[in-house]
Amino acid sequence: MALNGRVAVVTGAALGIGKAITEILLQNGAKVVVLDVNETAGKSLKEDLDKQYGQERTLFLNCDVESQEQIKAAFQKTAETFGGIDILCNNAGILNESEWEKTVSVNLVRIYRCPPETFNPDVDRYNPHLTGLAPVLCCPVYTAAKHGVIGFTRAMAAVSAASGYGIRFNAICPGLVQTDLLSTILDRLGQFSHLADEIKKYAVMGVLNMSEVAECLLELVTDETKNGEALIVKPNIKKYMTFPTLIE
Repeated sequence: MALNGRVAVVTGAALGIGKAITEILLQNGAKVVVLDVNETAGKSLKEDLDKQYGQERTLFLNCDVESQEQIKAAFQKTAETFGGIDILCNNAGILNESEWEKTVSVNLVRIYRCPPETFNPDVDRYNPHLTGLAPVLCCPVYTAAKHGVIGFTRAMAAVSAASGYGIRFNAICPGLVQTDLLSTILDRLGQFSHLADEIKKYAVMGVLNMSEVAECLLELVTDETKNGEALIVKPNIKKYMTFPTLIE
């Protein structure tokens, strides 16, 4: 799928991986709606992007992904401004083992809150993270939420194919990425802080930069054969996950 003129919505887009995804989509011709709860960072990014791509290529909307009303309003504004949505990247996420309900809400429940009635045909949806495939001892709540995301992604991909929805669902599963979340992770492990050394084990394998994750998003967006995939990316490793088949 060529991206020129396509409309993408990216949640948690003002900083980190979301910002890198926003930039690579713009570089490839898409229009991007930047959704983020951080209004200061979002407005600052919008100003920078306007200088590079012009005011008509982006839209910033302050949006808390825990609010169904705010998400619905953001999608309606996107449809009014750009005519609909072709790509949705559910990137927003947090890690805080002391606030398990919020962690599950932001990382998992928010992907159910995106109303499909504003999607254009052949819309693509992408959901991150590697902890959806393997347990991380020091953050089991985060791990559980991300496992749910992978399950939802794969199930909805099958539902879409069986029902003729014309919507592709895929997941990017990166290892450690150099973001603010990683730099503060040791302060967010709560009762599992005694297992903090587990993070160091993962760090030995290397840390990705944000652009490497964004490049994977671009691959999934442009390859129309991909549906229900979990693309693993770690330093010097990129592969698609093979899942067991329950029905022979």
